[in-house]
Amino acid sequence: MRVLSKWSDVPTFSDEREEAEFWKETSLDLRLMNASMLKTDNRDSTTITLRFDPRMLARIKRLARSRYLNYQSMIKQWLSERLEKELKDLES
Repeated sequence: MRVLSKWSDVPTFSDEREEAEFWKETSLDLRLMNASMLKTDNRDSTTITLRFDPRMLARIKRLARSRYLNYQSMIKQWLSERLEKELKDLES
C-alpha cells in the first residue's frame, strides 16, 4: 500500500472509478490526516451581554434556523459585515 505524506501527491481524477482505484491502493499518512483536522480558534474573545426585545430575538432565531445557522453566529456575522461597511464609508 502506498502512503501519501503530501496533499500535492493526490492526482486529479477524470472520474469516480479512477479515484476509487487510486484510494484502494493508497492511504494518507497519519500526520497529514491530523494536520488537516479543524483546529480550534485560539484568538481571544470577550463575552458580552445584549438585551433584546423577546419578539425581536424570536424573529432572529427563526431567521437563523431557516438558514441553518446558530443565531449568535449570525448576529456576529451581521455585526462584522456592518462594521466593515461603516469603516469603508469612513474612508471614502
